[in-house]
Formats: sequence, structure tokens, C-alpha cells
Amino acid sequence: MSELEKKQVVDVDYSEQAVPQEARRSLLTMFMVMLGFTFFSASMWVGQEMAAGLDWNGFVWSILLGGAILAVYTGLLGYIGAKTGFSLDLLARRAFGLKGSYLPSAMISFTQIGWFGVGLAMLAIPIANQFFEGSVAAQWVLIIIGGICMTCSAYFGMKSLTIVSYVAVPLVAVLGTVAMVLAIKQGNGTLVDQFAASSGTITVFGGAGMVIGSFVSGGTATPNFARFAKNTKDGVWSTVVAFFIGNTLMFMFGAVAYVFVGGNDIFDVMIKLGMFYFAVIVLGMNIWTTNDNALYSAGLGLANIFHQRKKPMVLVSGLIGTVAAMWLYWNFVSWLNILNATLPPVGIILVLSYFFHKEEYEPDSEVTKQVDWFAVCGVTFGAVVANLLNWGIASINGMVVAAVIYIIGQKVKK
Repeated sequence: MSELEKKQVVDVDYSEQAVPQEARRSLLTMFMVMLGFTFFSASMWVGQEMAAGLDWNGFVWSILLGGAILAVYTGLLGYIGAKTGFSLDLLARRAFGLKGSYLPSAMISFTQIGWFGVGLAMLAIPIANQFFEGSVAAQWVLIIIGGICMTCSAYFGMKSLTIVSYVAVPLVAVLGTVAMVLAIKQGNGTLVDQFAASSGTITVFGGAGMVIGSFVSGGTATPNFARFAKNTKDGVWSTVVAFFIGNTLMFMFGAVAYVFVGGNDIFDVMIKLGMFYFAVIVLGMNIWTTNDNALYSAGLGLANIFHQRKKPMVLVSGLIGTVAAMWLYWNFVSWLNILNATLPPVGIILVLSYFFHKEEYEPDSEVTKQVDWFAVCGVTFGAVVANLLNWGIASINGMVVAAVIYIIGQKVKK
């Protein structure tokens, strides 16, 4: 094969191989991509709910506790992704087997397409309500435009995700923070005073569970991006620091929106302050940085299931999410929250499998097993427990059950 032909068949998404060292990205690029991934309006909703049920100290401790648990979970996945260069789906082949990997691939694809569609509606509805009197036609025009733009950035892979993040992250962080500070200054009393009026119906552990649940499904996809880090140190630190900063910022935006204007998004605050056009920019960029990452992960997952390249699968995912956006927004958010609790068992099994069988994670290693039934059972029972047990933190419960079943399986197979 000639050099030209080799260049033409290179898969820049590395959906079937480890990311080579020459394709790895700088620490700053990884940090920006990871930070942009956390910028999502649904996390602001969580901030609003926490502000309604916690005082200021409870709010801070919930973020610290939930953030610490998320840091351990995503940090381990970031380490494995950077160390091996494998995507979540390639890791799943080794942990679950060739056909067993279809389960985690389907779960991550389903949830990420769902959140992509919900995100489009989150963008379209407030803008249409504010500027077009709630016109349904305007909502669909905005959904279609947003769907096309976000699908395109996911289609072109890491390079376009990087460009979007470098543009969006500073805009959202700076403009959103300015709006938050202005709202606090113009409000009646300090932020602590405003939190003191909350109902006090949420415990710190309950708040920590909300923090974890808000991002644990996206966090499970960490290897899809951390595999581009130059080394494990960059992979872990860019993941842990960016996720903590980004999630905390989103919770603060949602909390300030609630206590000062009765809303659940920094968009509401900026509109109240008269920052109309900045509000649109922040809302659009905020959702774009998460939606293109979500669609990228969905494309990789479907590529694993249907044995196709990632790019056409991104187009399929984007089309489904765009067409179903309004239905997903009005009917599927509660189901997506249930699905979020099913993904941590996948992540913990990927972690355990790597540390139990490091030799299977070499770049040139071949996968021959079809299904690891203990991994499949671990995810299945872990998901059931996470959703049905009304005690503790759902995602932690699911991970514990999945880990116990998987470890027992490894002992039995020996």
C-alpha cells in the first residue's frame, strides 16, 4: 500500500485501535475539552434543586463530597484511557467480551443520544420563549440549526471538539461568572443569607448523590477523551480538575439563578440583568460543548455494535436526537435519570478488569472471548439495585454490587 493510500484509510477517531502517541494532545487541550464537557444546563437544574433544599454549608459540603467521589471514579477511568489509548468501547470488549461489549456500548449510546436531544430542546425553548413568543416553528428551526452544528463538530472528531471547547469554555466561564457576581451584588442580602431561606429538605448525603448523579453517565465516557492525553498524569489531572471546576460552576450558576431570580439556569439571570445577546451566546455554547461530546461517544458506541466507522454513526445519532428532541425533553428526562444510575456499574467493571488483567490491555492484544457473563450480570444487578434501593447513594450502591459480582466471577474462573 502506498503512503497516500495509508493516509486515506487512517481512522482519525481510532475507533478500532489505541490512539498512537503522535496523535495525543497537550494538557491544556485536554483540560479545555474536559471542562467543556461538564458545561451543561441539566447540571444547573441540579444546582437549583440543591439551593432549594440546602443551606450554604450543606451546599458546599455536598459539592465537595460528591465531587470527591466523582474524582475517584472519573480519575481511574481517565488513567486507564490515557494509559491504554483505548476508547470506552475497546475497553468494554476486553472486560465484557466482543459481544458482551454491546451492552455498555448500547447503554452509553442510548443515554448520550437522549441527553443530546434534551440539550437541543433546552437551547431552543428558552430562546423561542424570550425572542419569538414561544413559537413552535421557531423552536424547531433552532433545534434543527443546533442539531446540524453540533452533529458536524462531533462528526469531525477530536479536532473540532477542541476548537469548540477553546471558543466556548472561556465565553461561558467568564460571562456566566460576571452575571452571577452581578446578580449577587444586586440581590437582597448575601448569598449565604439567601441560602438560609431554603427548605432544608435535602441532607448532605442526598446532595452529594445529586452531584454524582448529575454527571456520572457522562463521566463513564471519560476514556473516550482521556485516551488522547499524552500520558497518564495529564489524563488524570485534566479529568479530575476540569470535572470538579466545571461541575461546581454549573451548580453555582443554577443555585444563583434560583435564589435570585427563581430560575434554574444562568440564562434566566442574564436575561433579568438585560444581557440578552450574551445570554444566548452562553446558553448556546454551554450546551454545544456537552452535546458534541455526547454525540461523539454515542457514535463510538454504535460503531462498536454495528461494526461501522464512527462518522456515519454520529450522523445517525445526531438525526435521531434532533428529530426526537422535543419528545425527549417532555417525556424522557426521568427515564434518562434512571439510565444514569445504570452506567456506574459499567465504569467500575472496566476499572476492575484493567487492574485484574493488565496483560489484555496491551495495544496489540487480541480479544477472543465473546461474553464475560459475570461482567454482564454485574452491570445488570448493579443497575437494578441502584434504581430500586432507597438508601445511600444510588450510583455507589450500583458500583458496589457490580464490583462484588465481578470479583466473585474472577475468583470462580481461576
